[in-house]
Amino acid sequence: MLPPPLILFLVTFSIQISSSSAAAAPPIGHQSHFTKHNYHLKNDKKSDSYPQYFEITRPLPLDTLIPSCTLPVFSHVFNNTIGLPPATAYYFPPANCTWSNVTLHLSVASNVSRYDPIAGVWLDGAEILRTSTAESSADGVFWNVRKDITRYSSLLRRENLTLSIMLNNVVNDITSGVYRLKLTFLYYDTHSNETNTDDVNILSSSFPLYQKSTVMKRGENPLISSSNREEKSLDLYEKPADLIIPVSGIGDEGFWFKIENDNDVKSVGIQIPSNTYKAVIEVYVSFHGNDEFWYSNPPDSYIEQNNLNTKQGHGAYREVLVTLDDNVVGSVIPFPVIFTSGINPLFWEPIVAIGAFDLPSYDFELTPFLGMLLDGKVHSFGLKVADAISFWLVDANLHLWLDDNLKEVQAMPIEYSVPSIKLERESKFNQLDGSFKVEVESKSEYSGWVNSSMGNLTTYVNQELNFENTIKFDNSGTEKVVKQEVKVKIEIKVKSSTGNSISSTTVERKYPLEITTTTVVGSAKNTYLMTTKLEHSLKEEKSDDNFSSTLSNRQECRGWVFVRDHDVLSGAATTEQSYTYKDDNSCYSQKLTAANGVLGNNTSSLLCSSSL
Repeated sequence: MLPPPLILFLVTFSIQISSSSAAAAPPIGHQSHFTKHNYHLKNDKKSDSYPQYFEITRPLPLDTLIPSCTLPVFSHVFNNTIGLPPATAYYFPPANCTWSNVTLHLSVASNVSRYDPIAGVWLDGAEILRTSTAESSADGVFWNVRKDITRYSSLLRRENLTLSIMLNNVVNDITSGVYRLKLTFLYYDTHSNETNTDDVNILSSSFPLYQKSTVMKRGENPLISSSNREEKSLDLYEKPADLIIPVSGIGDEGFWFKIENDNDVKSVGIQIPSNTYKAVIEVYVSFHGNDEFWYSNPPDSYIEQNNLNTKQGHGAYREVLVTLDDNVVGSVIPFPVIFTSGINPLFWEPIVAIGAFDLPSYDFELTPFLGMLLDGKVHSFGLKVADAISFWLVDANLHLWLDDNLKEVQAMPIEYSVPSIKLERESKFNQLDGSFKVEVESKSEYSGWVNSSMGNLTTYVNQELNFENTIKFDNSGTEKVVKQEVKVKIEIKVKSSTGNSISSTTVERKYPLEITTTTVVGSAKNTYLMTTKLEHSLKEEKSDDNFSSTLSNRQECRGWVFVRDHDVLSGAATTEQSYTYKDDNSCYSQKLTAANGVLGNNTSSLLCSSSL
């Protein structure tokens, strides 16, 4: 009798161990991708209606409003698309429609059972959504994604742009099926709608990162000196950017750059307008191939000394770096998004992992560097991944705010130097058993002033990062435990020339991950039984001068799968999720469970307890 569900997870790399070996051995760390060609959901019905998959998140504030207009912008059937460029359509904003905010609505139906491909949506080469697909049964599934894309308004108001969608699908003797995709934009006029929209957040979460300090003398713009304008400039800092410039590829294979190793740097030369008074670079990132489960990869020495047949190594530390003229001006250890064929695909029926349908992007405040950028020259904006192996997909959008009252603004950095980073590694192992630990501490601060028609404003950015990852193998490597935690604290302050505070924002994020896996060789050839448990979460606290919010999003999964090669033959799984968001004006909470593909308890409320 097969054991009951245990908490599940991740197999990070494919390792072959002979079943005739006395010690043990089942293969450890089998490849963490699985298909379900021979497995059917317990609740599958032979009907024309597909079951729905979904990612838990709070309703968008815009959902309470009636759209001023609705625009279907894209409809396509993705058949055999491997090796093809993105599908495209022309975009024009809706005529005779007054709007201030926009929501993207993506609807997908699929009868494909295969590893989950990544998908991207670009407008004029700027990415506006990165998503992955559900892994369906033969009878198919469908899902929806909604995202506030108001921050891309400067693009959305332009005419005759190319909208591109990349989704690689394979059709062959083993894998068949199609993805039917529809994309719709919903436009809202929040100024004329009577519904309360105080909690509408028109900008995505900021994720700026680190730098430190070289002291430079501050100057003054003799043309402008108005502390009154300085004190009233906050609204101009909060509106969507006036110009968005892609930092991306040419689009033949999607606009993302493919990072193959830690020496691989992708860059684009950009000359920014001389009247730019604020700059933010937004980075999209996802991890694939041998690095999809980077947080559970052992060191190369462990693989080499045990003569293991895997390329999924190089340790468990990765960091995405943003460079400006070859100098690091930002970095992030990304949230560990798990795709729907990863670890145990039965976990993600019908609830998918945190971020799987709407992968996060990460913002880096570049305003302090305008003193370097406003010289009329082309500057190189680059992206790389520290310690990476093949492969990562990255691109970025440069958001720029422009001063309509001046042809040129003055700016100068005050502090900047390479971030201070402390990285420590420990490695102890005897044959297949052992433990590995990586710790990273980083602190950074940088600042710079910009003198525009709003006055002389100085932006200060401070960040603290703490990263810890441990991996432990026992029982000849057949038992594996991965524990990881990332903590980030970011402070951004804007002050006037008189020292008065224009704005002050603090963001604290924590995302722990724990995975336990046990693998046992099956009696039939190329089969094995894997029991796993998974716990991961995202906690976030934000505050500024006028607003504060908290988010707690947690998943716990337990299960087992019986597998031949990479194909699930049988299994069982349970997933529990709790989600709570609170701010000064509203609250939303949801708790739900799923077992063996069937949704159980599902409760949501607009009333929350006093603590998360």
